[in-house]
Amino acid sequence: MVVLSHLGFPQDVKLASEVDGIDVLVSGHTHNRMEREAVENGTIIFQSGCHGSFIGRLDVEVEDRKIVSYRHQLIPIDEKFTPDPDMDTKVQAIMAPMREFLGQTVGQTEIPLSRDEMFQSSMDDFLLEAIAASAGTDIAFSNGWRYGAPIVPGPITMNDLWNIIPTNPPVSTVELTGAELRAMLEENLERTFSPDAYGQMGGYVKRCRGLTLYAKIENPPGERIERLFVLDQPVDPARSYTVAFVTEQGVPPKFGTNRRAHPVLAIDALREFLAHRPVTDRSRTAVRAV
Repeated sequence: MVVLSHLGFPQDVKLASEVDGIDVLVSGHTHNRMEREAVENGTIIFQSGCHGSFIGRLDVEVEDRKIVSYRHQLIPIDEKFTPDPDMDTKVQAIMAPMREFLGQTVGQTEIPLSRDEMFQSSMDDFLLEAIAASAGTDIAFSNGWRYGAPIVPGPITMNDLWNIIPTNPPVSTVELTGAELRAMLEENLERTFSPDAYGQMGGYVKRCRGLTLYAKIENPPGERIERLFVLDQPVDPARSYTVAFVTEQGVPPKFGTNRRAHPVLAIDALREFLAHRPVTDRSRTAVRAV
């Protein structure tokens, strides 16, 4: 029995511990690059990264409907592989009408842009700066996504912007009280660090701009935030703050009032930001585990 899953690695390990009889579990969602497979309750579990950068290979030997031996490999897709000519021709034909548009240089970055850190990331700092500037707010939120291939210092193309946020949602604003800010961030910390794998969402900590958050990750749910500042001032639970965000993952619908989608889409906001300045390492985001 082979299970193809999009639950996430921690969730898949727990699933295998609870369900007997799964021989192989091909895991997804959390984009782990697993050099070695995991084995839980007799189930072989592996993931193979993301963005087509690796292929996971599992060879199994079966006797009497039982796996008696296996070998797992994480294979990098690098220059030693040449494209299949027929498939390459098809891909090039499909992409040809978009090559000029996607190849446009729209700005510069002085720093590498990536999403490989738990608490904040340079790619999302760029996104947050752009949507905050577009909406005219000091505070901004986006989800802690794990996708988005890294972008090296140098020119930024339209293809890079679509890589950062391929759904291209509108920039939105909402009014949140200080109490809602704290409650939303506590909920997000629980969904990131819950000791119960089924309570985890599979992403990183929510990305935020204009806030400084000190948290004790080992504390119980709802009690992780030690201190929370808005623009270097302690958050006022009764005060209303206008924040910018993208997608309901950035600010869930149950939080806030006066929610409004603006006519500017996320990629337009990124492009407008780049028209005036390069991306530099000057983030205003701060989430610290203490």
